[in-house]
Amino acid sequence: MKRHQKLMGIAALGGALALVMSGCAAGNGGGTEGEGEGPKTVTGADYNPQPRENLKQGGELRIPISNIAEQLNYFHSDGDARVTQVGTWFRPQVLLMDPDGTIKPNPAYLDDYSFGVEDGKTVLHFKVNEKAVWNDGTPIDVTAFEATWKANSGEDEAYLPNATDGWKEIESVEAGENDRDVIVTFKGEFAWPEMVYSQLLHPAVNTPELFNTAFIGDWHPEWGAGPYTIDNFDKNGGVVELVPNDKWWGEKPLLDKVSFIQMEPTAAVNALLNDEVDMAETGSAELLAQVADLEGVTTYSGQATANALFILNSETPALADLEVREAIMSAINLEQVKEIVFNGLNYTEEPAGSLTLFSFQPDYVNALEEAGRKDGDTEGANKILDDAGWTLGADGVREKDGVRLAITFPGHSDTETARARMVAVQAQLKEIGVEVTVDVRPSADFADDFTTKNWDMFFLNFTSSDPFGAAWYCQLYCSDSGLNLSGTGTEAIDKKIHEQVESLSDPVEQTKAAMKLESEIFAETWGVLPAFNGPEIWTVKNGLANLTPEPYVGLDLFGITPVENVGYEK
Repeated sequence: MKRHQKLMGIAALGGALALVMSGCAAGNGGGTEGEGEGPKTVTGADYNPQPRENLKQGGELRIPISNIAEQLNYFHSDGDARVTQVGTWFRPQVLLMDPDGTIKPNPAYLDDYSFGVEDGKTVLHFKVNEKAVWNDGTPIDVTAFEATWKANSGEDEAYLPNATDGWKEIESVEAGENDRDVIVTFKGEFAWPEMVYSQLLHPAVNTPELFNTAFIGDWHPEWGAGPYTIDNFDKNGGVVELVPNDKWWGEKPLLDKVSFIQMEPTAAVNALLNDEVDMAETGSAELLAQVADLEGVTTYSGQATANALFILNSETPALADLEVREAIMSAINLEQVKEIVFNGLNYTEEPAGSLTLFSFQPDYVNALEEAGRKDGDTEGANKILDDAGWTLGADGVREKDGVRLAITFPGHSDTETARARMVAVQAQLKEIGVEVTVDVRPSADFADDFTTKNWDMFFLNFTSSDPFGAAWYCQLYCSDSGLNLSGTGTEAIDKKIHEQVESLSDPVEQTKAAMKLESEIFAETWGVLPAFNGPEIWTVKNGLANLTPEPYVGLDLFGITPVENVGYEK
């Protein structure tokens, strides 16, 4: 879970959207301003950026993480944003990104990086640092760029990548003057050349079988490269421990040890209170209250680059009819949901009516409004179901052709905020004759539950690795999307995406076309419902700097910064 999005828990610049669990809040949090002031918005990044000379050598960083998926290949469709988060610390960070989304090469890996149009085709040039090497001794060169392209291009359907967007537009990957001189040629002029190759796949992963199965339960640190390497992985205990990599050729990593520890959101805050972790997500009023009197910490609030959304499984008999999905999406009262999620945060935001762009980005359009959706329209939803032949039974639940309008709605957070959000939606849908069973499950089951479609309705985040929006459009809405598991894509929609969006080589025009088409897709499918974006709030030990350097997560907006620069102030 793309840019764009990943399940929040999926990939990065070269991965797109990612899946992430929606626990406390949207991307979580919001500034807690004085009670006498009006609601505040959160803008930009808030991550304590510091130059290396201000930071000390040494120290340990313990990071709570909501889940560790079984699939540990961050290019794979079953990976999630947390897999990318951990992987960033010991796999190549080829391209870096400023918080505003400006791409720049990582000098530890690249001596030069450029792109332009040559003979009517967009061409990328990489000159790889001659010192750059994988942990098993293999040089980082054209073989890695070629393997990464082939695995993600979609040409071999046996590979199951997170997204083929961008990759499928590449025509060739070749060596120039030598194997460290890499030339990537697209099939024509391409709008988003910067969207690929922020990360690399080891060239040993050169078959669909290895790509799909080798990383199941195994991080394969020998196929990694970077300032840190995995020292220990306790799969049952949910702990990943990293230490400085003696094969690293770049600037010395500042920290002596980095640990990712799987735990529930409330457990993470308790762990911070007990000095068992060094940072915790505090994106709801209840969690912020717990750290209000804690000394030696700072709370940061940044704009989240994530969309919280509802998704419906059209393969469920009760949800197979478009009219049912439209009615459910109409009846959900997003303003009430936001009131619950943001309660006590004194935070407000513009409606999140798109999964393509955030409301703070240029050319944003509220595609939900354009599709004709009215928020919390119980009356309209009941009429849709009446007209579609779903009759109300004596128990208040609708039925048609022997199918009861009953669905399971799992949640993967132990916070009261999350529970209240689910119960509110349950009550909203009861008003239109939909029986919703709320099922609270362990956060550790999040990724597996989602990817196996063990749900009828699901609430999660799609979190974005970059600001390119339309670049990852197919990952959102194509019929073979591994991220949008609503099953509502069609060949007709695929054709529209290709002809009306992907065929445009100008990024501005492509973005406008994508926003226009998105409202049509909503109206034709009603498989996903953007709910809100929210702020990102973390409470962190004082002095910890250059926070959240990974794509898809954190306080630094779209920022991707060198992990070796994370450390404590002197």
